[in-house]
Amino acid sequence: MTQNWTIYILRCSDGSLYTGVTTDMERRLHEHNHSNRAAKYTRVRRPLTLAYQESASSRAAACRREWEIKQLSATQKRRLISAQRHDSR
Repeated sequence: MTQNWTIYILRCSDGSLYTGVTTDMERRLHEHNHSNRAAKYTRVRRPLTLAYQESASSRAAACRREWEIKQLSATQKRRLISAQRHDSR
């Protein structure tokens, strides 16, 4: 069984951005906002909102893309988020 992986960026309540990967975006966003299973970084920056997501065909591809996004500056990440918003209109 193949799983669809999602790379995501969350906007934290302090305006910072958090990048991660998951196979279930709805569950993971709920964990970030309501659970102790959230990343330590996000637990103190609630509430979080989904700012960006893209699909990957495998865990390896998702992790590679997550690493690429994490190398971007905050400004570059905001441009990526903005570009997706414009593409989805």
